[in-house]
Amino acid sequence: MRRVLVLLPCLAILTGCMGAFEDPSRHRSGPAFTPGPEAGQCLSSLGGTRADFTPLPDRYFGAGCATVNTVRLTGLQSDSASLALSNLGPVACPLASAFAAWARFGVDRAARQILGSALVRIETMGSYSCRNVAGSERRSAHATANAIDISGFALADGRRITVLEGWNGGTASERRFLQVIHASACKRFGTVLGPGYNATHQDHFHVEMSIGSSFCR
Repeated sequence: MRRVLVLLPCLAILTGCMGAFEDPSRHRSGPAFTPGPEAGQCLSSLGGTRADFTPLPDRYFGAGCATVNTVRLTGLQSDSASLALSNLGPVACPLASAFAAWARFGVDRAARQILGSALVRIETMGSYSCRNVAGSERRSAHATANAIDISGFALADGRRITVLEGWNGGTASERRFLQVIHASACKRFGTVLGPGYNATHQDHFHVEMSIGSSFCR
């Protein structure tokens, strides 16, 4: 009987240890969102860009796919108008901050200066997607919500400019607009890929927050 009583606390301790080492990928979502110091600083910075967003709970999907410290970015405020965003899922907070600044100070200003009209919407192909880089076994930045694919831009005067039709076609001013905002993106994001990179990117700009590297094509 004494042996049983001695073993019970040991079993309880062992059970607790097993729980402590449980694979986090088994959990689809965390508790109510409580940002840590670093995440809180990023959210505060993002709020300073006049972005409309909602913090999202951390989620782990396994196989290198997760959405940690992400937000749902629904709109941006430019100098004199609201910018809508289409088809955008979870976005890592640092990427959202860079994207908001680029949209306001890069894209909207270029639209006004080159095309003579304010920007009202940025069209995307999404952000988070649990997938590999095309043609490789390496996880894409999309697998951690650290990349956005941008396909088009709508202006206040009714014009809609897409990367697919405008990069090598369209008017001279539309081509100039796309070239300028592509160059502007290269100053704010770690990696920027467009039609000049390969055929896979002929219809969008891929932007991501690469750490310790810079690549612009």
